[in-house]
Amino acid sequence: MCIKKLIYPLSVVSVALMAACSDNTTTSASEDDGIATTEEVTTYTCNDGSVANSADECVSGVSDSTTTTVYVCSDGSQTANASDCAATVAGKSSTSGKSATSGNDNVYDPTSSQEVIEQVVAEAVTYQEAEGDLKLTFSESGLTVENDGNSCVTVDNEKKRATISCAGNYYLSGKSSDFQVVVAASTDALVYLYLNGLDLTSASEAPFYVQSAEKVFFMLVDGTENKLADASTRTTIWKYTKNGSAKEDTTSATIYAKDDITFKGNGKLTVTGNYNNGIHTTNDLRIKDVPTMNVTAKNNAIKGKGSVDIEGGIYTIKATNGDGIKSDEGEDEGSVTDNTKGKIVITGGEFSITAGDDGIQAYNYLLLADSVSTPKITVKSSGKGIVSDNLIYINAGIVNVTAGDDGIHSNMNVYFNGGETTVSAGDDGVHADSTLMINNGIVNVTKAVEGFEGWYIIAKGGKTAVTTSDDGWNAAGGSADGSTASGSQWGGPGGGGAASKSVGYIEIYGGYHYLYAAGGDVDVLDANGSVKMSGGVVILELGSGGMGGGMSSNKPGSQGGSTSGSCSTNMSGGIIDTDSGISVTGGVLLGFGSQTESMVNCSSVSFTAGTAYGSSKAAFKPSVSGSMIVFSNDVGSSVSSVDVGSMSTVELANGMTYYYK
Repeated sequence: MCIKKLIYPLSVVSVALMAACSDNTTTSASEDDGIATTEEVTTYTCNDGSVANSADECVSGVSDSTTTTVYVCSDGSQTANASDCAATVAGKSSTSGKSATSGNDNVYDPTSSQEVIEQVVAEAVTYQEAEGDLKLTFSESGLTVENDGNSCVTVDNEKKRATISCAGNYYLSGKSSDFQVVVAASTDALVYLYLNGLDLTSASEAPFYVQSAEKVFFMLVDGTENKLADASTRTTIWKYTKNGSAKEDTTSATIYAKDDITFKGNGKLTVTGNYNNGIHTTNDLRIKDVPTMNVTAKNNAIKGKGSVDIEGGIYTIKATNGDGIKSDEGEDEGSVTDNTKGKIVITGGEFSITAGDDGIQAYNYLLLADSVSTPKITVKSSGKGIVSDNLIYINAGIVNVTAGDDGIHSNMNVYFNGGETTVSAGDDGVHADSTLMINNGIVNVTKAVEGFEGWYIIAKGGKTAVTTSDDGWNAAGGSADGSTASGSQWGGPGGGGAASKSVGYIEIYGGYHYLYAAGGDVDVLDANGSVKMSGGVVILELGSGGMGGGMSSNKPGSQGGSTSGSCSTNMSGGIIDTDSGISVTGGVLLGFGSQTESMVNCSSVSFTAGTAYGSSKAAFKPSVSGSMIVFSNDVGSSVSSVDVGSMSTVELANGMTYYYK
């Protein structure tokens, strides 16, 4: 069997997508174990830190290689862990296989074009009652356990608790307003909990507490509706032994787990977290194409401390005080983690997220891709919309963020490689402490203080638009002190001119980019270092009030041609503001306003909103009126009003039109 593999990012930017089958040896395994075949896959770590599937791809040389085994399950899915391939039990497959979407052997190319990849679709979880099934039936009078020949379920009616201690399949149904299920199995046990129309609440605890197991699978039986809710307080401090060590714990979620948990099936699940979180595991959390999941919580709605991996489904997520979806392994000071932890991977599904803090938060990295379906994500948050301490990859999806703070924020890098993203933010639209990279996709910041902000802003493609009350694009953050490491330092208040304490760089190689800024003393294109442009199209508009009225200066920067016209420059910014100048060697730049600090070519032209200006090669209809047009050589030797009737058009990210011939 030949299956293409979708492989995800570690801490690298330049890596590879396996689009064809491995030529390595494939060996058969036992169908009884749920494994059809295995194959060995080798990845290579290059000297520059990137990871490749072939040594030939390492231009800088190979520093290390890793060979891992991929298991192809009998149900057609594949996984890096043999235990995820379900054994055939009592004539029914427990359907626990998964695609290889996490682990040290997984690397993803965030800059690759979207490619046709074999989809891994969740199999239906059906259940027809059979003789000998181990069943737990809940009622207001207690719990009935059937067919427990191995004494795997211990019931304490006084504490209103059932404890599961063995691996295997358990079928849960009925309704109780005060009962709890505890999984306390061996650390190599696979436990399958089939929720078959279960309505379970605990009056003093979490209705589900996974204390120990290898993995626990919540199997939502087709066509059923399942409801879980916890108490608003906790009365128990749990004391137990795990891996030879004494442990203490308080269940802090409706579904609270100390080991990996997975949700599968075509049933509906509603989770209400009255105490703290809704769904919480201190390890890895995976949700595979659940058709409907509603999670409401006092704090975080869905939290996989190790990781969160979601493949399809429809989700309504409400976090009153905390985050909608969260993974924070490595966040604690002094904690040790690797690149496979503290990550969120979403490869399909529709999400409506309302959060009192951040919408989606991942410590290590967050990836949106469309290998299962096109993610559709709507975030409304009081804090940040989408945030990571390290890396954000938006490779696909339709993303709408409304945030009280930054719309999309990373303490390191943000990469746009595809999809369509719309942001309305109370602060920055998109913020990266280090690099903000636009390779592809559409990004439209409809409202923000600053549209894009980063130490490096690099545009290689795509379409972007920003509408702001301060700077449109602001490159700032690295220390201006040459003797200081500047990767993560913010050198005081932003802003250009002699008062700047930081540096920042804008590089434009391609794409279509519209920037609008209006307010007091604002800059449309602002770099505390320099701007370099060699391709693409950039439209700049300085709206009303965007005049600082500073002193006059003669600072055209490094020009891609001679300055023309009678435009004067100043020290207070405007259309373009740089500390080290602007160099335009290719592409189209058109800037409309009434003042600028840096320029390329410039003409004193009184322009009117709604009329096209430029040349027969390139033109735009500004939404403002003013007296100065800045332009690049590719536009022509001068600019004026233009008849665009015969020109071709490109629709920009915000729906405005660029004209060209």
